[in-house]
Amino acid sequence: QGQLVESGGGSVQAGGSLRLSCVASGDTYSSYYMAWFRQAPGKAREGVAGIASDSITSVYASSVKGRFTISRDNAKNTLYLQMNSLEPLDTAMYYCAAGSGPCTLSGGMYTYWGQGTQVTVSS
Repeated sequence: QGQLVESGGGSVQAGGSLRLSCVASGDTYSSYYMAWFRQAPGKAREGVAGIASDSITSVYASSVKGRFTISRDNAKNTLYLQMNSLEPLDTAMYYCAAGSGPCTLSGGMYTYWGQGTQVTVSS
């Protein structure tokens, strides 16, 4: 069974940047649709960004559009999330997920999930 492992989280001040990575092992994820989700304490899980297997199609939550960029390197089985202009409201645990499609921010369409990496943004 495949495994997704996130890294790159941390604590930054508002306006700063972070780059999250998600490495897939135990399986080949190049054919999967992948996405980033986040969950803040006391809040529901939220889809942040998704990307198709060929990287041609991507989708973003309105709250992050223009600030976050999702990308993938299929040769490295790695998914990325570049986060710029971070805001305190971006504070959450961030999870990567993989599934057979479509390119969506609906969590129910993803089968495999990582354990998460914490992002904390201070004002």
